[in-house]
Amino acid sequence: MPPVIPYVPENITVHLGPPGSDAQNVTVPFADYVKNVASSEIYPTWEESALRANIYAIVSFALNRVYTEFYRSRGYPFDITNSTAYDQYFVNGRSYFENISRLVDELFNDYLRRPGFVEPLAAKFCNGTTVTCEGLSQWGSQGLAQQGYNSTQIIRSYYGDVEIVPNAPVRGIQQSYPGTPLRRGTTGPGVVTIQVMLNRISQSYPAIPKVPTVDGIFGARTEASVRKFQEVFNLNPDGIVGSATWYALVRIYIAVTRLAELRSQGQRFYANSWAHEPIEQGDRGIKVEHLQYMLSVLSEYIPEIPPVTVDGIFGSNTRNAVLAAQRRFGLPQTGEVDFDTWDEIYDQYAGIENTSLRDVTDFPYTAAVAGVAPRNRYANTTTLRQFPGRDLRAGNQDPVRQEAVR
Repeated sequence: MPPVIPYVPENITVHLGPPGSDAQNVTVPFADYVKNVASSEIYPTWEESALRANIYAIVSFALNRVYTEFYRSRGYPFDITNSTAYDQYFVNGRSYFENISRLVDELFNDYLRRPGFVEPLAAKFCNGTTVTCEGLSQWGSQGLAQQGYNSTQIIRSYYGDVEIVPNAPVRGIQQSYPGTPLRRGTTGPGVVTIQVMLNRISQSYPAIPKVPTVDGIFGARTEASVRKFQEVFNLNPDGIVGSATWYALVRIYIAVTRLAELRSQGQRFYANSWAHEPIEQGDRGIKVEHLQYMLSVLSEYIPEIPPVTVDGIFGSNTRNAVLAAQRRFGLPQTGEVDFDTWDEIYDQYAGIENTSLRDVTDFPYTAAVAGVAPRNRYANTTTLRQFPGRDLRAGNQDPVRQEAVR
């Protein structure tokens, strides 16, 4: 996914039907779109805190569609549909309720996200009576408001640990594609984006070779990975990233990371990959934190690996766990985490994650929603996702699912 900080579009184009239908496209100011959807979805007589909570969800869901280029990456000339099987209810030309219009003018550039993630939350919702879903219940939000909940409490009752991002910038919709093909010899942020997407996609499609170093230089290894991606996805295998290959990368990346779903793996704020310098005793930070998290999971399944505290500090206990992992996996016992050690720890972790950690009974995605406190900061698998360039979850999901949003 291109490392773009979310923004609020000045206008949004709505398809007045399901994605593949021969229906009209209308372009309206984003704030008017939100007013229309809110006036169509909820009742103006509801408590203000319920109205605010629903507006946050409406804004966030629409921004997720824009941020992920959900339809644009598939070649559609619109940003969202009005089909409730896919998106939100929009009635072209309808009037707005005065109090809803006032609230939207205040809130249209505020959105929801999970802490540490970039993308606006794909905050799906339903009415909670005739249709129920994993997200917000519209009538349920009104019930909570009547009990005295404020809008933030309502939002977190349904979506768990989320934060409200205020005053996002407003600008015209911009495509992520750099505008000119990227090829051997190209350098810069666009190449970093390609390399990050390829490395994550390769977790789900192992035939695609990883790019060993995400350095923003389109070299032979990047070209080889691009060619294989193009072969796998039936594109012209020329090793050049033009518009078609770029948006195929975006589309598949969004699918495997589930960024357009409520249970997103999360787009982090960084896009740098493994640095060849080892992680070693005395180091601190997010790399160490991710290492410790994987080791703590492995220790639950491999008795030889001692448990570690996930605190981002590479101390003696973390070193002992690394030594134990290297001994168990037949690697040189250095106590330092080089590329090979990281890869082996990750691969072992991924095998456990694929077979065990996805059991929602043991690892509920939104434990707070169900009223269950996570056993610790890392018991909820929404917390940590990526070592730079390496996602800690894998999956191959259909990028378009016909789920009721209402």
